[in-house]
Amino acid sequence: MQASSTSSRQLRLGLFVQPLGHHVSGWRMSDPTASPTDIDWLTWIARKAEEGTFDMFFVGDALATSVHRLPSTMARFEPLTLLAALAVNTRHIGLAATASTTFTDPFNLARTFSSLDHISHGRAAWNVVTSFSTDVARNFSRDDMPSHAERYQRAREFLEVCFKLWNGWQSGAVIHDKASGRYFDDDKIQPINHQGRYFSVQGPLNISRSPQYRPVIIEAGSSDDGQTLAAETAEVIFTAAATLEEAQGFYQRQKQKVVQAGRNPEHVLILPGVMPIVGRTREEAHQTWQQLNQLVDIDNGLQQLSARFGIDMTQYPLDGPVPDIPASEGGQSRIKLFTDLAARDKLTLRELAAIAAGSRGHRVVIGDAADIADDFQHWLESAGADGFNIMPAYLPEQLTLFVELVIPELRRRGLFREHYQYSTLRENLGLPQPR
Repeated sequence: MQASSTSSRQLRLGLFVQPLGHHVSGWRMSDPTASPTDIDWLTWIARKAEEGTFDMFFVGDALATSVHRLPSTMARFEPLTLLAALAVNTRHIGLAATASTTFTDPFNLARTFSSLDHISHGRAAWNVVTSFSTDVARNFSRDDMPSHAERYQRAREFLEVCFKLWNGWQSGAVIHDKASGRYFDDDKIQPINHQGRYFSVQGPLNISRSPQYRPVIIEAGSSDDGQTLAAETAEVIFTAAATLEEAQGFYQRQKQKVVQAGRNPEHVLILPGVMPIVGRTREEAHQTWQQLNQLVDIDNGLQQLSARFGIDMTQYPLDGPVPDIPASEGGQSRIKLFTDLAARDKLTLRELAAIAAGSRGHRVVIGDAADIADDFQHWLESAGADGFNIMPAYLPEQLTLFVELVIPELRRRGLFREHYQYSTLRENLGLPQPR
């Protein structure tokens, strides 16, 4: 166990929510009454995370499904609808939703996030994604996806339009002056008249400026295009790293890109995903991990790899090496993570499939509260992360143990807040007000 930290830096923690757990076997150990479409269950998760003073409750999303998906993601709430419901059942925790720039329009999305920010009194965040699956394209009247480069070009203009729309309502636009009969200051509400390659938007938004002015912007792309866009526009970056060395390399490169984009690197937080397997003792934690892995379905892992790589992995020998994977227009960063991991550790296809099924490429930390805190402190103080996106393997036990055991240990070391200090997510993350 390390001594209390003397660093003034504190961890930022997001809760990456899969209602039945992130481990492929997690649903088999989760509460049998839990359901991904039970608002009472999601409300309990959000309130438990708020009890632990997590920075944010984060909901991923995909615009297609199949019978091969995990139970948590086969059927699920539309994220912004869910977060609007949770906004009135929580008071402090940030509420982050995934939404695609490829299959929606900036006016609608800007309006929706402004609405969520108003409803939550300033706790909204948007995880910007471009989508990558051809199954998604086919749900939106397309035969295939735009190229990777085009998706990011569209995303850049999409964000530009949203920023203009949010800026179209200035502070003080609502004056509510009964004596003069003026409710609005017309000079502070402006159309944007955007004309671009992908969008033509007049504006202004038909909703007033929200408490945060705009949602906290989150991005997770680790390709060159993704990192460049994040350096220019993101305030929080989700990523995946198997080792501290990988994380340090990404952290250094990404922060340098932020500087090159003319921004302050302290205003962009990098939060790798991590699956902590928490036990009351170290032995209990390892028993939990063993039990989860005994329930792994290798076929599921192969299906996940096939979906990621865009080729049928069942055609290769399970106990042979991982085959060379051709370049793809899909999710490039996760493909690279899996192939690098297989090459570095000389994994067989069976071993990689088990990892893909178990943690989907994210790092696993196993131990008691002190072990987990040691690991987090080391990464924070070694410039590997500004915090973590926590991925409980199954619920409710793993979230409960994290909140009741790990959070107090982090607080004891001065690494995490005792309570929420501010009313908005942006302030609690230590991020400046956008200009």
